[in-house]
Amino acid sequence: MVIDGAQMFVRYAYPPNSRGSCGPPDSDALLHYGQSGVTDPGLRELAKGFAGAFPYLELIAGAHGIHDPLDARVVEAYWVGNSLLDTVGISTMGNSMEDRFRARTGRQFPHLVEGVLAGGVPHHSFHVFEIYPWLGLLRDDRRYATALIVLDRCRIRWGEVLAITGDEAVVKSRPLTWDGTSLAVGEPVVETARYAVNGTGFIAGLAAGDVVSLHWDWVCDRLTPHQLQQLKLFTGRHLKIANSGVEHRGAAIALER
Repeated sequence: MVIDGAQMFVRYAYPPNSRGSCGPPDSDALLHYGQSGVTDPGLRELAKGFAGAFPYLELIAGAHGIHDPLDARVVEAYWVGNSLLDTVGISTMGNSMEDRFRARTGRQFPHLVEGVLAGGVPHHSFHVFEIYPWLGLLRDDRRYATALIVLDRCRIRWGEVLAITGDEAVVKSRPLTWDGTSLAVGEPVVETARYAVNGTGFIAGLAAGDVVSLHWDWVCDRLTPHQLQQLKLFTGRHLKIANSGVEHRGAAIALER
């Protein structure tokens, strides 16, 4: 089933929003929009309230002359990945980072843009691995376990549905690992993720064998083979930058204020 970009945005944005970590405070409204499949001006206003994600959508759309930041191509590019990302341009990306973060990071801003200069593009995994402070906390013995969980759950990951039980799916996925030096995608594990509330979710007919995307503890969407390839590609790209492409790990530590 083909859905519009605003509905796709809901599927990926709701999981952190339901935890109170991103976007407007009324997560129930976002859930109801996703359950109903209705797209209206109210949903578009809610989407603008995601101060982390929405500027990336505006960046991608603007770089390609696309009027609507919630165009499905733009939304897919940010959350999953597609060909729009590699044609944004390093100057456009860098200027966007400067507009958003220089005032907040001050003299540490050059550290933040190292990820852009190393080839970072406006994909959600860039924001997770190169902007959030958690990467730098992996070297803190007291906080690395929490940092690893946040990095793993906040990125968009992929998995295969093994079974459906009520509002939950049993999924085989590959979590991030940390060996004290580098992040990597580890061996498959079995986890449980929600895909509905009281029997109503975002994805109709979810079944064993479906390949899906996940964000925090939610199933976001089915992935086509091409989407799976793109998600793996851009995740791997930004993991490589995080591991060896920047001098200052967790360069956005100033954003933790």
